[in-house]
Amino acid sequence: MAKKSLIQREKKREKSKQKYQAFRKYLKEEMSETLSIDKKWEIQKQLQSLPRNSTPTCIHRRCFLTGRPRANYRDFNLSRHIPREMIHACLLFGVTKASW
Repeated sequence: MAKKSLIQREKKREKSKQKYQAFRKYLKEEMSETLSIDKKWEIQKQLQSLPRNSTPTCIHRRCFLTGRPRANYRDFNLSRHIPREMIHACLLFGVTKASW
């Protein structure tokens, strides 16, 4: 189980991302449309003035149940441990453990 503070930090980053997402998109569109270098510098300064945690790249996927930040399946939003435990407990039908 992940520390509660790390999970809360990720939630705070997600809120910050949602808050500044539209403005960031607007600035990036403006930058792609303008031809003036001076105007692009101004837009770049505005982008840099936004909070660092509001960037989409700062956000990590975490397991829905355990909060584990690594080895997550995107489709299920679970870490690799959870489906494995479910298979061993016979909760997922039709799945067998591979052995060779």
